[in-house]
Amino acid sequence: MRWQYTKGLHDIGNGNYAWLLPDGTWGWSNAGLVTDSGESLLVDTLFDLKLTREMLHAMRNAVPEALQIGQVVNTHANGDHYFGNQLVADSEIIVSKACAEEMAERPPQTLIDRFRNYKAMGEGGEFLMRHMGRVFDFKGIVYTPPTQTFEGELDLKVGNKTVRLVEVGPAHTAGDVLAYVPEDKVVYTGDILFNGGHPIVWAGPVDNWIKACDLMLSWDVEVVVPGHGPITDKGGVRQLKHYLEYVKAEARKRYDMGMTLEQAVYDISLKEFGSWTDSERIVVTVNNLYQQFSGDTSPPDSVRLFTLMSQYEQRQRALHGGCGPNCGHAHH
Repeated sequence: MRWQYTKGLHDIGNGNYAWLLPDGTWGWSNAGLVTDSGESLLVDTLFDLKLTREMLHAMRNAVPEALQIGQVVNTHANGDHYFGNQLVADSEIIVSKACAEEMAERPPQTLIDRFRNYKAMGEGGEFLMRHMGRVFDFKGIVYTPPTQTFEGELDLKVGNKTVRLVEVGPAHTAGDVLAYVPEDKVVYTGDILFNGGHPIVWAGPVDNWIKACDLMLSWDVEVVVPGHGPITDKGGVRQLKHYLEYVKAEARKRYDMGMTLEQAVYDISLKEFGSWTDSERIVVTVNNLYQQFSGDTSPPDSVRLFTLMSQYEQRQRALHGGCGPNCGHAHH
């Protein structure tokens, strides 16, 4: 690989930077910085204030343009991509309209309350705490809503450079956005790309996500900065697209055979993706597909899904001698 997967700021050329947080599992997200002619745009903040402060400090030390970040884009409404917004509250904060609605419906306090009352969620609550609640520091987070929304596409100027925002949701969430810098052949994907980790389809449909992969593959792109995992190129996008197509086809077969969600997820082989982290997320993705196949448009039952993910993870651990295939959880 051309790019090292190490924590911190990576210069990817022409005034573009990536901020990486290994190991890329639950909550350990990446961000980006685009600069030109004294101006800068930040792609995403991080899950807590401590992590976001550390990132901004490093950016400002390394890149003069980052001293005054003019624009911030949040790629979607998951906390690990926007809970640090209050630290850039002087900037224009831009999101898709659907993302803004999702943020308002589920502001940070909603998740923080879930952590506080995790015992009421049983095993699913314990899973949430194990992967996020005890790992990150949610003190002091104040909901900082976006200041500008758009639908479809929006071109932003950073100095003389264009950053094209393209709405590709609903897919991972209701309002996913890609940030594409055509002249530098760079795209910041948010969670439309998990590189080396299983994606999680909360909103769906999966077909929209596959279309988003095709869109990126159609662009003249050399560097792809994923929402989680190492920097990659179009190869990483192709792998994720293949994964989504594979899981959709396998889920369809089992749905047609009358298998339950639980039966299906344990029956689908993920051997080909054995090195990827967070295999338990297949539960949420297959649930989304099952709902789509049956025409059920109700919101997913997240408590049940977190419980099933916990059980899947435990079972994987048992199968692999007390340690799941993705057991490199250095953060715990």
